[in-house]
Amino acid sequence: MKNDSLRGRFARSRWSFGLAVVALQAAMLAGCSDAPDDGSSGGGGGGTEATTGPGTTTGGGAPTTTATTGAGEPTTTTATTGTGEPATTTTATTGTGEPATTTTATTGTGEPATTTTATTGTGDPTTTTGTGPMGNTPVERHGFLRVMGNRIVGETHTEPVQLKGMSLFWSQWGGKYYNANVVNTLVDDWGSTVVRAAMGIEGEDGYLTNAETEKAKVRTIVDAAVAKGIYVIIDWHDHNADMHAELAKSYFREAASAYKDVPNVIFEVFNEPVNQSWSTVKGYAEAVIGEIRGQGANNLVIVGSPNWSQDADVASRDPITRYQNIAYTLHFYANTHRGFLRDKATTALNAGLALFATEWGTCSADGNGQLDLNESQTWLDFLERNHIGWANWALNDKAEACSALNPNARETGGWSSNDLTQSGAWVKSKIPD
Repeated sequence: MKNDSLRGRFARSRWSFGLAVVALQAAMLAGCSDAPDDGSSGGGGGGTEATTGPGTTTGGGAPTTTATTGAGEPTTTTATTGTGEPATTTTATTGTGEPATTTTATTGTGEPATTTTATTGTGDPTTTTGTGPMGNTPVERHGFLRVMGNRIVGETHTEPVQLKGMSLFWSQWGGKYYNANVVNTLVDDWGSTVVRAAMGIEGEDGYLTNAETEKAKVRTIVDAAVAKGIYVIIDWHDHNADMHAELAKSYFREAASAYKDVPNVIFEVFNEPVNQSWSTVKGYAEAVIGEIRGQGANNLVIVGSPNWSQDADVASRDPITRYQNIAYTLHFYANTHRGFLRDKATTALNAGLALFATEWGTCSADGNGQLDLNESQTWLDFLERNHIGWANWALNDKAEACSALNPNARETGGWSSNDLTQSGAWVKSKIPD
């Protein structure tokens, strides 16, 4: 753990098609490899060494798809409900770039945007994404996320999008919660619009030694998030990613190939650099982003910064310009990081960087210590004012202050109030819009 606008791609994206074939795309992800922290960073960042060791061990109708490529031939995906009535129909063309949908919307750049109509079993339209946020799920409302100035906005509208949800714990130590039932609970009961899959790289049983096992856990979370229509952050959870650059490039190349048409997916390529310089982090990030963009994936990418992802202001002096649709990580722990870090974040925002708090805690930087809920609220107010999305650390039952769950809480979600820690209950109350 411890710690601009796009044109052509968005004009021709068809996210509902990505949803229909996500199972096939996810299967492509079966072959990457990479590794990390022994959990010694336990909770969070902030330049304070964290606690050691894992707290837990890991323990309708069928859609039919017809797609043609070439000179503008239509691609149609039809999913049926249990009654056989059409549930979703999306028509797109490839090759010519001409929109095949019955309605054409334009983005702020004047490029044609995607229009999708979903129907219920009665044939009544339920969702249309066009000139503004509409629909039932976050992804239906916003589509592919994109950076515009220092804000993250939707695919076909320019209103800021602030996502809120939970980060899972290191996958090798909190893996028992990497299942669809947990994601369902976070959406249906907690109101989450994003979930972060923290794929542990280093440390016992991490990606360096058990790549296929850890990748499978991430795929499970991605599939569940897509099914619920929320966003999911694939987090390369590593403090030494620059030392594992080739593994990271290989993984994100395959992930990008699998998820390039899936608007739910956000790539976080370096969780928390520690003592690396920004030039080192930037070079690493550009190499990995090059692999992602090389697969035709323009999904939002989030890049960490030195000093446990607290130095976005340093990154703002020499930002990544080779690629677009880049946001930067802001990590904080309320009992350790206060106004000085908000000042640094404000500097980055004023310089034009978009930020995302992919990890934050109500406690101290080591993931433990005393809760500071007053300072936590001050932070949430700051994030709200600046439209910065967030994922709280951590959805896990390790016996430490920042855990959202009490020890031995059910692995399958559906938690009662007795299953939640003080931090978990407080954060849960802050998630719904």
